[in-house]
Amino acid sequence: MSHDDPVEPSQPEMPLLLAAELQDHLMTAHNDLERLQRLLDDACEVLMEGFHGTAGQLGEVIDLGHEVTPHLQAVRQTLYKTVTALQFQDMATQLIAHTNKRLRNCADQIARDALGDDDPDGAAVVDEAPMKPNPVTQDEVDAGSVELF
Repeated sequence: MSHDDPVEPSQPEMPLLLAAELQDHLMTAHNDLERLQRLLDDACEVLMEGFHGTAGQLGEVIDLGHEVTPHLQAVRQTLYKTVTALQFQDMATQLIAHTNKRLRNCADQIARDALGDDDPDGAAVVDEAPMKPNPVTQDEVDAGSVELF
């Protein structure tokens, strides 16, 4: 090495096979979360159709002149509460998207660190991981209390 050669600081490098394995695990988790999102979407669509159908049937019973008894009123309130509980889909969707973004960012970072930059300008573009650890701060599903972002 001559005096003109720049000395690069040594950085600990992750072995390539370990990096590839870790990246594969992160991408598998990413894919599993996408599948979970599709399952949630499908289940919630079926639930909403069922609840709307039931609400329509209940409305028909009431429209036919049946007295709105305390029992019938309780059924109506239970139905409304149940539909409100489906707000979990929105919260779950936000959490899944947030987690997927973080997983993808980690996988990209590992690939960039293990394989180096392929960009001719020397700077790979990787989305920054979300700074906020959780986009949904709510722990329970209550009517009128959804807190998003």
